[in-house]
Amino acid sequence: MSFEGGKFIWLNGRMVQWDQATIHVMAHALHYGSSVFEGIRVYKTPGGPKVFRLTDHMRRLYDSAKIYRMPIPYELDELIAVCKEVIVANDLMNGAYIRPIALRGYGEVGLAPKPDHPVDVAIAAWEWGAYLGAEGMELGVDVCISSWQRVAPNTIPALAKAGGNYLSSQLISTEAKRLGFAEGIALSTDGTVSEGAGENLFVIRAGKIVTPPAASSILTGITRHTITLLAERLGLGVEECVIPREALYLADEMFFTGTAAEITPIRSVDRIQIGEGKRGPITKQLQDAFFGLFSGETEDTEGWLEGVDAQPVAAAGGS
Repeated sequence: MSFEGGKFIWLNGRMVQWDQATIHVMAHALHYGSSVFEGIRVYKTPGGPKVFRLTDHMRRLYDSAKIYRMPIPYELDELIAVCKEVIVANDLMNGAYIRPIALRGYGEVGLAPKPDHPVDVAIAAWEWGAYLGAEGMELGVDVCISSWQRVAPNTIPALAKAGGNYLSSQLISTEAKRLGFAEGIALSTDGTVSEGAGENLFVIRAGKIVTPPAASSILTGITRHTITLLAERLGLGVEECVIPREALYLADEMFFTGTAAEITPIRSVDRIQIGEGKRGPITKQLQDAFFGLFSGETEDTEGWLEGVDAQPVAAAGGS
């Protein structure tokens, strides 16, 4: 997937040109992985561009920072407003992906940062299509069980969406792609199923939907939570439970969820066909309910869609 940047990035209080949004090479985060971030989707809807669960994502950003004792030098409401400003500044009213990030910047090089170590904050946005391919949204993708396991509990906190945590994800996803798969699934240290490299996992057998619990070293995804609630609304309850590896091979349907992946069906695991080898009926039902939020076919009873003010941003265009 090619990547083309936008026009502007908000960095430490001002809108700057995309290629001028730079961080010092001696920033703590570069050397020790001390950053937290989010991924947020903007969808084109009949009522204009809407940001999906923006407030929930930004609250999780602050939660991740709290776990790592990293004070973000802006109020939550400020950064929520900036996310919308970045969309307007980059003229992304037909849909986008937003990436807020807070990181320990240039200060002392020591491993343990002092409480007053500088924290930089940036928010970027760009156009981004289907993460695992548009074709895969209907036909499904081929995945494998990675040889790399997820981190054990009480090592790296899986509930934090932190940059350093994603070294694990890089190993899992890179291995899968090297072997010819679209993505990898990691096991927990006890050998049970955890999640994809950057996605949560749902498994369906005999009409029952299950997903690994937080204790399986997963990031408790916001799309995962959304699908759980939509499934309940459709009378398709979801159960959190420990899943043995071999249960994946016996599934009738399976799918990934995530802000980037949205709802992506899985058609095979380790070259073993899942169900009919394509998107199953329950997966499609849940996809329809999810994407219906943005077409207006699914009622947004939870207030998940936040509007974007289409007024120009005065700060945009800074050099």
